[in-house]
Amino acid sequence: MALTPRVTPFGEAALLVEFGEDFDESVAGWARTLADQWDLGPAVPAYASVMVSFDPEVIEPEIAERRVRDLLAPGPRFGASAGGSRVIEIPTRYDGADLADVAQRSGMSIDELVAIHSGREYAAIFLGFLPGFAYCGRLDPRIIAPRLERPREKVPAGAVAVADGQTAVYPFASPGGWRLIGTTDVVMFDPSAAEPTRIRAGDRVRFAQR
Repeated sequence: MALTPRVTPFGEAALLVEFGEDFDESVAGWARTLADQWDLGPAVPAYASVMVSFDPEVIEPEIAERRVRDLLAPGPRFGASAGGSRVIEIPTRYDGADLADVAQRSGMSIDELVAIHSGREYAAIFLGFLPGFAYCGRLDPRIIAPRLERPREKVPAGAVAVADGQTAVYPFASPGGWRLIGTTDVVMFDPSAAEPTRIRAGDRVRFAQR
């Protein structure tokens, strides 16, 4: 895919690199790769962009921008996440409060919905919202699941959810507007572990029916 990334200032200590406006898994991979390779400060990838930060008292903005453009230059090092890709299996009970509603909206039976959701491998696009909350996509387009008009005040930890073409697992009890289709006992975030997050950006995720 031919892209011309746009690099613009994002405050005094960061740059925003935009790869496009539409979601595409390969574009999200570019954002993850740049975030992996950025070595001047924290980097936060998203669907089609990445925010890279630096210390302006140590590094001039022009130097930081030059570093970004060097990393964006065509070359074999660009295009594969530095962390590699793992396959993470999430044992899932399809017992969510919105399971029947999502099936009805999608014009299918509950069994069909479960088979479609569990029969697909998802890319973990990026982490956000909560520690360990991985935005995974894309959902099969037959699954119709807009966000709730009024978010729930409390979604339980381990809730498997779908919304707007994506799927995720809530790592903690929290408010949330995604539609709940199942639950898992997998701990998604453990701050005491050597690797706190169960899913990393760039992983492949499978939901295994239990």
